[in-house]
Amino acid sequence: MPSCGWLLVLSLAALTGIAVGAEGTERNCSLSPPYLPSTAVNTTLRLQELRERMRPLNISAYIIPGTDAHLSEYIAPRDNRVAFMTGFTGSAGTAVVTQTKAALWTDSRYWVQAERQMDCNWELEKDGRGGEIGFDPFLFSLQTQENYNINLDSSNRSLKSIPANLVDQVWTERPPIPPDHLTRLPDRVIQRTWQMKVDHIRNQMRDNPYEPTALLLSALDETAWLFNLRGNDIPYNPFFYSYTLLTMDDIWLFVHLDRVTDELKEYLNASCVGSLCVQLKSYDTVRDDLQKYVAQPGVKVWIGTEYTNYALYELITPEEKLMTSSYSPVLTTKAVKDETEQRILRDAHVRDAVAVIQLLMWLEKAVPEGKETELTAAEYVNNCRSKQKDSRGPSFETISASGPNAALAHYSPTEESSRRLTVDEMYLVDSGGQYLDGTTDITRTVHWGTPTDMQREAFTRVLMGNIEISRTIFPSGTRGANMEMLGRRALWQVGLNYGHGTGHGVGNYFGVHEWPVGFQTNNIPFRSGMFTSIEPGYYKDNDFGIRIEDVAVIVPVQTKYGHNYLTFDTVSLVPYDRKLIDTSLLSSEQISLYHQCIIKSLVFTNHYILLQKYYFSWIASKNIVSSTLLLILSSFHFMILYLLYSMTFLTIYVIFVVTS
Repeated sequence: MPSCGWLLVLSLAALTGIAVGAEGTERNCSLSPPYLPSTAVNTTLRLQELRERMRPLNISAYIIPGTDAHLSEYIAPRDNRVAFMTGFTGSAGTAVVTQTKAALWTDSRYWVQAERQMDCNWELEKDGRGGEIGFDPFLFSLQTQENYNINLDSSNRSLKSIPANLVDQVWTERPPIPPDHLTRLPDRVIQRTWQMKVDHIRNQMRDNPYEPTALLLSALDETAWLFNLRGNDIPYNPFFYSYTLLTMDDIWLFVHLDRVTDELKEYLNASCVGSLCVQLKSYDTVRDDLQKYVAQPGVKVWIGTEYTNYALYELITPEEKLMTSSYSPVLTTKAVKDETEQRILRDAHVRDAVAVIQLLMWLEKAVPEGKETELTAAEYVNNCRSKQKDSRGPSFETISASGPNAALAHYSPTEESSRRLTVDEMYLVDSGGQYLDGTTDITRTVHWGTPTDMQREAFTRVLMGNIEISRTIFPSGTRGANMEMLGRRALWQVGLNYGHGTGHGVGNYFGVHEWPVGFQTNNIPFRSGMFTSIEPGYYKDNDFGIRIEDVAVIVPVQTKYGHNYLTFDTVSLVPYDRKLIDTSLLSSEQISLYHQCIIKSLVFTNHYILLQKYYFSWIASKNIVSSTLLLILSSFHFMILYLLYSMTFLTIYVIFVVTS
């Protein structure tokens, strides 16, 4: 998880003000009295109460990170302490409060939003005297704590661990934990029982030369995966608050006990004593119970440093009782899907393609009428997904962006920001669904009018990057970071680039961003059975944005000489906007792979495909033929495919009836 500790400490001691002038919807603290928009939140009382709790602890500042005790990417409303204290609701931000000052650090995506939502008690930092600075160790990763310590040392400051969160003490109306009971996955989506998984992880512990006696699981998806359980504590993610301590003889599961039904207790063998009997413990006792375990002689606790919070790490002393790796064996094992997980995740993408195709077909008819907006489009695709089998809602907040809004890579529309969709602008939709059998994530960029030459070239070069990665053959164990530049090469050739990652892991009814798979330097090597997104893009400030995102599974491939080689098999089944493709830029190999993707949209093992009559009528009414593409589509099959399915989108409008 990225840390900006070094940035914060540059101004932590002084917190000198930055004059912020704004008009209209943004605050203006330079006026007397200050101008505050109606969207600003009054934080005077909550800051006063927080400072009252800081004084007896003798701390000069208190840090409020935007995360939870499990270092999750998405957090529940009850963990959004930054929003409560500042009024700022963006997804990235860290606040610092002293006895006289308060400041928020966030990146440039959210500067305008922060100016609209914060009152003049807070300074927005866009870019040290002695004393202790308080922090909640449950909200700090090991790396974050180390970064703060290193940078504060030069200003004669130090961190003070305060496990009882001070913000929670003044947050009198903090949202409660959802009362819903935890649920187990049905047998039809499971190949490995939780007992099988526990045995497998214990074997990895037993085979480890450092001889750990226990494994501590802190990331929410670790415990959920291990026991085949799901919850709804985190928006868009089927997780529940939990920790697990696994030893060779015991299993301690730390949860909110009132959410575990008698049926689940039986499922977990909670009433027996033995190596495959789960001992249920209160979520809030994890620190005390871990401390008791560590106090025993001859124990060694294995942790994954990326997702273990500092509150638990600081208890595992002396050092010989600690064993670390970047990721726990649960995360690395979970990254490789078994045969059932691969099959059902493919199935989920078939149904998901129906929803996205329905959106694109509806927009092509509705946008020229001038009534639809970014927000109504987002609502429409969410509704289409909700009607699919095993739907469990969206997997993240839909990114529905037109024109200049699409130039913001992670923009999502609100009532205030939503723009009307027109045929004169490009439109980008990045959306995904949670299904009982899988998680999806797909991005398509379209244009309903006449794109400029620049837009067509940029789109085609982004497509070339997607294709280049998708068709790459590589040895098993290759890191994604070593091939990531393939997604950028076509853009680099003309001086273009994008500022986000090229891909991330995807789960089975889990997080849409599933670590540790992907193309970043801290991701693990690729192996057969992993799923990853492939999503190059390009964003022209204040004009348009392009992203083409597919999900692919890594599969074995036969080569002429070598063995143990892999490639990507794309499972996303929504073709691209034909109008935006400049085929003169594509190589014959890229065109071939492009057509293979289109053909795949028609042929699925174990699925029935029905093209409804009115889809044919609608396609036929377009009757748009490209002579350039006709020359390229030299085979009879490609010609038939084009005549039937090519129009403004080279999109196959189908209804997939998935067999159970």
